[in-house]
Amino acid sequence: MATCEVCGNDYGMTFEVHAQGQVHVFDCFSCAIHRMAPICEHCRVQIIGQGVEVEGHWYCGAHCARAEGRTGIVDRV
Repeated sequence: MATCEVCGNDYGMTFEVHAQGQVHVFDCFSCAIHRMAPICEHCRVQIIGQGVEVEGHWYCGAHCARAEGRTGIVDRV
């Protein structure tokens, strides 16, 4: 068994996420999201979907990017 790095649960069905040269261990998707999802730099929500990255800054969508003064950003629907 392995231990979730967020909640500390010692669980037989943990899973690993390999990202940017590191290995993270979680017991559920909500713990993985809590630890790994970027935060929108405008409205501060965790970005679970695609999000928008502009010059190294993360936003949940084009609206928030534009609110921070970013230009030329369009949501794809």
